[in-house]
Amino acid sequence: MAQHDTPKTEAELCTGVESTSSKRLIRKLAISTILFSLLAVQPAAAQNAVCNADQLPGMIEGFFQLTTGLGIVGLAVVWQADSLVEMFTLNPEQKKGLKRHKRSAMKSAVILVILGPLYTVTGSMMGLPLAQCVDLVPW
Repeated sequence: MAQHDTPKTEAELCTGVESTSSKRLIRKLAISTILFSLLAVQPAAAQNAVCNADQLPGMIEGFFQLTTGLGIVGLAVVWQADSLVEMFTLNPEQKKGLKRHKRSAMKSAVILVILGPLYTVTGSMMGLPLAQCVDLVPW
């Protein structure tokens, strides 16, 4: 016995359209607000305060190097633990899950390692003052 879909009334169709259009409107407003704040507000004054501070640029660099190093060590620990568990797992679904976990850990570590140099290079090309006084390359 097959079930038939009941036709939707015009009110049901309109509420579905209204909810998706209101979500789109909210998303567009959020994106416009973010873009406006990036373009209209001058973050250079705050960044110059960071650059003019005595030890703050060095502290930011050290923090970034520390978090990058911990992220790489975390990747090694997760990778080895997943490999060890994978050797003793017989269920193919669990093995697939462990491989996905290893892949996501690798992606996170790659993003972590690339993010600092990417900001340093693009920030200096764009003329951002913070990128000129803080070196976020972890090596």
